[in-house]
Amino acid sequence: MSLPALVEPAAELTIDEVRRYSRHLIIPDVGMTGQKRLKNAKVLVIGAGGLGSPALLYLAAAGVGTLGIAEFDEVDESNLQRQIIHGQSDIGRPKAESARDSIHEANPYVEVIVHNERLDNDNVMAIFEGYDLIVDGTDNFATRYMVNDAAYFLKIPYVWGSIYRFDGQASVFWPSSGDEAPCYRCLYPEPPPPGMVPSCAEGGVLGVLCASIGSIQVNEAIKVLTGIGDPAVGKLVIYDALELEWRKLKVRKDPSCALCGENATVTGLIDYDAFCGAISDEAADAAAGSTISVVQLEHMLKERAEGTRDFVLVDVREPNEFEINRIPGSVLIPKGDFLNGSALEQLPGVDSGTQVVMHCKSGVRSAETLAIVQGAGYDDAVHVGGGVVAWVNQVDPSQPTY
Repeated sequence: MSLPALVEPAAELTIDEVRRYSRHLIIPDVGMTGQKRLKNAKVLVIGAGGLGSPALLYLAAAGVGTLGIAEFDEVDESNLQRQIIHGQSDIGRPKAESARDSIHEANPYVEVIVHNERLDNDNVMAIFEGYDLIVDGTDNFATRYMVNDAAYFLKIPYVWGSIYRFDGQASVFWPSSGDEAPCYRCLYPEPPPPGMVPSCAEGGVLGVLCASIGSIQVNEAIKVLTGIGDPAVGKLVIYDALELEWRKLKVRKDPSCALCGENATVTGLIDYDAFCGAISDEAADAAAGSTISVVQLEHMLKERAEGTRDFVLVDVREPNEFEINRIPGSVLIPKGDFLNGSALEQLPGVDSGTQVVMHCKSGVRSAETLAIVQGAGYDDAVHVGGGVVAWVNQVDPSQPTY
């Protein structure tokens, strides 16, 4: 179903702009009017990372007149495998500033507004106001729900995308466009249980998948802004890069949706961290009073080498992560083995007197497995806060990070 154009056309295109956008102008569906709409559009891209990088570059190349960048992170070397808006010389720079410079190089006619700050309940509404469209390139559930809710309250459409390993998804959420148009909460009423879905930092992502999904997001943004084609409102696009398979599913408005339903219970911004939860309540309870630092672990390892302390150090990451870096003296037992119960057979007996110390990449997965181990009777088990990331940063910087 086609929808009216979101943006009115600008007054004119300059001669230079006509030259630049000529391949758009000769498409009958876009033409001069469509390009003028793009010139007059104000689009905010949340994140200048995997999805934000191609989205920002293609929105700029397409001639969107004003681009906002909401990003607070700095460029890290591990970003460059997929975040193509940044380069080697940008390492250590704020991503928003690096992205701004790349956009100006790609298209000097685009105005760039930098929001070099973390989105939260205190600033999200003020930042969103004044933009016609939001393109969401975030990588965590708490921010996605906040973006959805803020966009709904302001009646701003937004284009959502998600990536993980070889799989991607995209959709357009624009409840104010019609009675049957869903929001993100209609698709995902509740976030997944804490620790159930790994982040890209934990599970990885194929670099080129970002371009596939990011370009779909820009495609949908252009359609919404100019009023051409059939935008993915009420549709979920799913891409499997390994099988080279695209699917399109219908997403219906949920009459009982907490946000846009008939009896809405979410009538303002909420505590999204609490709603999504970084870790489960069981893991939080287990970690309270049972968390050690990497400095403490280093001291414990020295005592174990001297024969004055006995414990087993368990790495609960995946085998491919274990190949990248590791804490010396650790044994690999992936988190999945704890979930299916087979890991307990690989641990010293509860009555052996051997303490169990657990770690992962950052401390989330090890907190979850700590709850399982303590529940099995290992009362003195602990986990390492910050995991191997903290170990590399504070103890052994000679190892690579990921």
